[in-house]
Amino acid sequence: MTDTLKDLGEFGLIRKIDELIREQGIRAPGVELGIGDDAACFRPRPGYEILVTCDCIVEGRHYLPDRITPLDLGRRAMALNISDIGAMGGQPRYALVSLGLRGETPVGYVEDMFRGFLAELNPVGASIVGGNLTKTGDGLFIDITLVGEVEKGKMLRRSTAREGDVILVTGFPGHSAAGLKLLLNAREGEDLGDHPLVRAFNVPSHRAIEGKAVADSGLASAMIDTSDGFLGDLGHICEESGAGAELIQHKLPVSDELREAAVILGQDPYDLVLQESDDYELIITCPPQNAAGIREVIERISKDPVTEVGRIVGASRGIAVIRPDGSRTLVTPEGWDHFAG
Repeated sequence: MTDTLKDLGEFGLIRKIDELIREQGIRAPGVELGIGDDAACFRPRPGYEILVTCDCIVEGRHYLPDRITPLDLGRRAMALNISDIGAMGGQPRYALVSLGLRGETPVGYVEDMFRGFLAELNPVGASIVGGNLTKTGDGLFIDITLVGEVEKGKMLRRSTAREGDVILVTGFPGHSAAGLKLLLNAREGEDLGDHPLVRAFNVPSHRAIEGKAVADSGLASAMIDTSDGFLGDLGHICEESGAGAELIQHKLPVSDELREAAVILGQDPYDLVLQESDDYELIITCPPQNAAGIREVIERISKDPVTEVGRIVGASRGIAVIRPDGSRTLVTPEGWDHFAG
């Protein structure tokens, strides 16, 4: 019979989690005290600034519980936090994980979630140093706080793009949105778990290593991840930088998989690229003469493309897409909104 959290109890689960982290996790530099006391303790490194982010994942709102494994759920939850640190050029270091769980949840389900957390943290040299557990009567939730560090003077922000900068994007924005739509439109019993776009939704890839490399290069002017969708996050850069943007439609990166999904879904593939989609790619702005250098920096790390898709313009020109016929269409930079509709 499978043990549940009711059988094991809170403190039994904490012991199991602590053992799992000690056996399968790593100890990040600077950790003075991890799990086991009222608070964790770490020692900041001289010459570095501290970055802190937090994000919450709620069952039925951010993932489909019957279409994702607990291992992949853990990876998904941690990747989006790692992405926030990387988008500012930082190095993830210390994670606090809080869970809301049902008493009927199998113990193995929680252990697999933690294996997912560690699968994302270990490669970037970060540790789980604490957290919290509580019982919930409704859906499961995961709340993660991640602490990172960035060398003084190298942090990249969304507010520092300048008119004349070119706009670069990594990978293929829109994959996650298309994967979710494929899941929601799947026939009963249809297994899409291995579809590349569904994988992009369930287990998005962060660009933290690439983001740190870009920041270290000193070649970029601003950077953000596409957690709210390409157009929504480009809008954040423009708003915070007091600027506008022009995108060249035919330069937007569209993969073969996205084109195929667009046919199935009856949508324009460019709409899928631009709309809300939690892909965690990087939007980077830089002076035109620095674009080749940024590509070179990223290509040393990743095989995915880095595409120049447009330029930063004056705020009065808004955000527009330049169509193949040369026409200019103003667009509204709407991204993911938890409370909309």
